Amino acid sequence: MKETNMTALVSAFARAYHARADGPKVFDDPMAEALLVPGEFEKISRSMSAGIQFFNPAFQGSPDEALRWIVGHQLAPTPLARASFAETALENAVRLGARQYLILGAGYDTFALRRPDWAESLRIFELDRPASSREKQERLRRAGIAVPEGTFFLEADFNEADWQHVLTECPAFSSGQRSFCSLLGLTYYIPEETFCRLLADLGALLLPGSALAFDYPCREGSGSCGRRQATLAAGAGEPMCAAYSLREMETMLARCGFSIREHLDPPALTARCFAAYNEAHPDHPMTAFEGVCCCLAVRQPDHR
Repeated sequence: MKETNMTALVSAFARAYHARADGPKVFDDPMAEALLVPGEFEKISRSMSAGIQFFNPAFQGSPDEALRWIVGHQLAPTPLARASFAETALENAVRLGARQYLILGAGYDTFALRRPDWAESLRIFELDRPASSREKQERLRRAGIAVPEGTFFLEADFNEADWQHVLTECPAFSSGQRSFCSLLGLTYYIPEETFCRLLADLGALLLPGSALAFDYPCREGSGSCGRRQATLAAGAGEPMCAAYSLREMETMLARCGFSIREHLDPPALTARCFAAYNEAHPDHPMTAFEGVCCCLAVRQPDHR
């Protein structure tokens, strides 16, 4: 198998663990485990529980309890919250006329596999680095998972200035239709200059009324959880590159033709996404990471 994107793999593992072991569901992704090769879930489980002292030096308990603590406090909150945020926004966008779903930095996203009935009304474009895109498709083939018609895998490196050509040259993509875009878990790992250019490219590409949902690292405090995540990401060869204040984000988006429709900081994300789960599990609640926000922006008229 080709080189694995480790941060995407850990995100898929966290979603798989939550789908298998937790409830009520913050975000239910029963297809995440299907993308793991045989034995991979167990291997990651053992590796994580063995590293409990890195995450929580004072922890005492069994390996299963250690794994549950790590997933609930370190691995799952951000992937679950941002996926829930984005797909709620996607549902609203479809009601308002969006007919194309652009998943930038798709990783092991499973929307097209989980919701084939809904996906049939959309053309779905999964964009990722060539190695990551090919590796995901290889996992799908190994698992015998058929990709729904209307889903397209496009190879794009967002560090390259002409990445958008893969979309404009794809016959299935229409610049004359509204789109919904997600950039989940992407902004952490690209430099600010690249992110600004990416927003400008999307502003030039997308029809007014199109929407963009993403999570991003905010300057206002990262906390110990964020520092541990940064250490893990760097160890996996994917160091975090940037952070933004809300004002900086507003300015960048406006410059590229977008306005913020919804913005959730960590307390708002916790209230939105984890209330039902935390009511059922007051002894081990989930909270959104300090230093991570979710944003929904809409392309305004008169930009192109």
